[in-house]
Amino acid sequence: MSKTDYYELLEVSRTCTDGELKTSYRKLAMKWHPDKNPGNAEAEHRFKEISEAYDCLKDPQKRAAYDRFGHAAFENGGGGAGGPGFGADFASTFSDIFDDLFGMAGNRRGGGGQRGGRERGADLRYNMEITLEEAFAGKNATIRLPTSIICETCSGSGAKPGTQPTTCRTCGGAGRVRQAQGFFTLERTCPSCQGRGQVIEDPCPSCAGAGRTTKERTLEVAIPAGVEDGTRIRLGNEGEAGVRGGPPGDLYIFLSLAPHEFFQRDGADLFCRAPISMVTAALGGTCEVPTIEGDTHKVKVPEGTQSGKRFRLGGRGMPVLRTRTRGDMYVQVVVETPQNLTRRQRELLTEFERECSGETHPESSGFFAKVKDFFAGDAD
Repeated sequence: MSKTDYYELLEVSRTCTDGELKTSYRKLAMKWHPDKNPGNAEAEHRFKEISEAYDCLKDPQKRAAYDRFGHAAFENGGGGAGGPGFGADFASTFSDIFDDLFGMAGNRRGGGGQRGGRERGADLRYNMEITLEEAFAGKNATIRLPTSIICETCSGSGAKPGTQPTTCRTCGGAGRVRQAQGFFTLERTCPSCQGRGQVIEDPCPSCAGAGRTTKERTLEVAIPAGVEDGTRIRLGNEGEAGVRGGPPGDLYIFLSLAPHEFFQRDGADLFCRAPISMVTAALGGTCEVPTIEGDTHKVKVPEGTQSGKRFRLGGRGMPVLRTRTRGDMYVQVVVETPQNLTRRQRELLTEFERECSGETHPESSGFFAKVKDFFAGDAD
């Protein structure tokens, strides 16, 4: 006698949520419970049916199996590998259910992408150091790198010219083999063809069956203006050649900037330090500084400039990548203390010192005044 559909027994749709399933079960269980229907054989039978249905559908794995195979998935109580409905065929199919439920299908089917021996080539990395001036202006660089290319003799097939790879006898071209273990099926990469689905009985003499050979290549790389340290440039399909005619990988160029003699960089802004004389700092004047363009720029130094003062040159920094915007340049002046003085210079400085007052050195005068007050307060 055919069994009633579990969803019909629980009075829910096949797309119901777990919450809807649980609510309907509780309602029906209360209605048909034997304690509420003493001596009613039909109620007892109905209660067993809905309990059996709920036990199945509340379990995600069992529900998935039921949705796919109906009652046939649990014939003979679902026990025993040799029982009806649980042979190698069912275990193999149930393995597909686990794959779908837990995201393993992509891994299992990934072998299909390798059938025929075609495998994507590996990505390559190339480290390149450039100067700050090259990062400012951009450049076209020529690089040489050894990499795998498609074998010209066999055109990437790996087989000797005039022959073809043959289907693997172990896996029948699937690239994977299965072994039934009771309720489950174990699947692994075919040991004979390493998942390719094909074997080469007569390999190409130039590449020994690999379908690719190693050769040094020369590539032109366009470095855009404004790149920063750590910038990555991708060259599609310029990596290693694929195995046996598979698609090539990509080439990634990682840029690093060499230290600069004058400038330090922070994003699109540039910073540099420029020494000025004590006289220029006191009387005012100009300071000539280098720029990233390769010329010089005169910075106006106002009278009484202190060491560490920073001046901003708008729009004289680095370009922002792929825009027309430029950063700023900041010049920090450092007042240089005179050294190796002549006798006359010493005399002049001594005379200058005698003529100085608190107004001449307001910062130091204020500092020492505060120090004096501090110690005077401690004495009290």
